[in-house]
Amino acid sequence: AIFFVIIRPFSKNGYRKINRIVVELLWIELVWLADWWAGVKVQVYADSETYEMMGKEHALCLANHKSDIDWLIGWVFAQRSNCLGSSLAIVKKSSKLLPVVGWSMWFSEYLFLERSWAKDESTLKLGLQQLKDYPRTFWLALFVEGTRFTQAKLLAAQEYASSNGLHVPRNVLIPRTKGFVTAVRHMRSFVPAIYDLTVAIPRNSTPPTMLRLFKGQPSVLHVTIKRHLMKDMPETDEAVAQWCRDLFVAKDDLLDKHKAEDTFPGSEIHDIGRPIKSLVVFTSWGCLLVFGTYKFFQWSNLLSSWKGLTVTAICLAVITILMQILIQFSQSERSTPAKVAPSRTNSGGESYGNVHNKQQ
Repeated sequence: AIFFVIIRPFSKNGYRKINRIVVELLWIELVWLADWWAGVKVQVYADSETYEMMGKEHALCLANHKSDIDWLIGWVFAQRSNCLGSSLAIVKKSSKLLPVVGWSMWFSEYLFLERSWAKDESTLKLGLQQLKDYPRTFWLALFVEGTRFTQAKLLAAQEYASSNGLHVPRNVLIPRTKGFVTAVRHMRSFVPAIYDLTVAIPRNSTPPTMLRLFKGQPSVLHVTIKRHLMKDMPETDEAVAQWCRDLFVAKDDLLDKHKAEDTFPGSEIHDIGRPIKSLVVFTSWGCLLVFGTYKFFQWSNLLSSWKGLTVTAICLAVITILMQILIQFSQSERSTPAKVAPSRTNSGGESYGNVHNKQQ
């Protein structure tokens, strides 16, 4: 916040460079939570060229929204590719209200949408245009399904697809293509690649959640990554929208294969490891906070009176509430369904809210 006030008005890119370091020091603690506390293991399937290019170029990242913590898995990838502090996403507007994490997203220029195209179109265009002069390699994540995957939402999507002559999905939701079409249109000139990520959970692994992470319970995730060159994308908006729909049909088939073989066949497996950096940063923050807390209590004598004990209890209660908010916010069952579904004739969407409400 201080840097935003005193530096950004004079040098936007100077502020971005500093903010990149600051948010990495914050977000890497959640990476530590996945890597070292819970021991989440991510197996990456990608060809050598794609794997080598990760972190060396701007990229628009498309992924199915499979688990509660896809955003955190994205941060794990970004940290391995040295662009954690410049990882961005297109997310729902309410995310900015999430204590600490949501505020840092706002300072990092995440694109916040209201899921109303009349309001979001101009916001999205402006946000994408401002990325043209971004001073570091960035990844922009876009979940085109519009909401996290649940069985109730899948049933609604299947009913909508059946009644409209579309491919009936089995493992993904129907992509909403307006945001993707707009992103491609405005990013062609300065983003060289689209990363297509497919996330799957092995048979014998429990899906990861924030609650499981806090409890230190491990999970395993399989992620396959395919790199598409932006210059090879179709020229017209409708063709780009169809490309996205075809991509999710292929992703649906790929997930069927994963279910059958419990792996992504024909792909190279890369071990992304468990870097020491997050452990060092977390330990450093921990020592600093413990020492500062000890000195504060020593100076204030808070624990020597009922008033001090009350203040301490209130602070602990606030911390507990903030953690509970983060856990509930990440739960798929509590996610808000997207308001629009894709149309067969254009890149926008007819509503299937009525179908979803009936299923609910």
